[in-house]
Amino acid sequence: MNGYLNFLSYLGVSLGLLIIGMVLFALSTPKIKEFQLIAQRNVAAAMLMGGKVVGLAIVLGAAAEYSISLMDMAIWGVIGIVAQVIVFFLAEIITIRFSIQKAIEEDNRAVGTMLLSLSIAVGLIVAKCISY
Repeated sequence: MNGYLNFLSYLGVSLGLLIIGMVLFALSTPKIKEFQLIAQRNVAAAMLMGGKVVGLAIVLGAAAEYSISLMDMAIWGVIGIVAQVIVFFLAEIITIRFSIQKAIEEDNRAVGTMLLSLSIAVGLIVAKCISY
């Protein structure tokens, strides 16, 4: 029975962090209304949010696998969320030649693909850095 409770505990915390991460991602980019744009069938916005979700899921999976406790997993999950948010801000600074906000609003799928890839790459890097 203890194994089932552990599973449910880790799953619950992971899904909770995933939802919190999505909300924080949306709040950290107030100029880009991802969910509104997705509702309007904006593929670039869906790629942007999808990349963030997949990147964070990779981190949360690694945190669950390598953690020594539920609290440890939650801490690493929060670190993953913060890392993803920071990377998005850095991407905005690095791409001074164009506005990510404007590109996403215009459904620029090249920018969406790059941001999706960046989010997944950061998720993989953070996940591999979680070790003891």
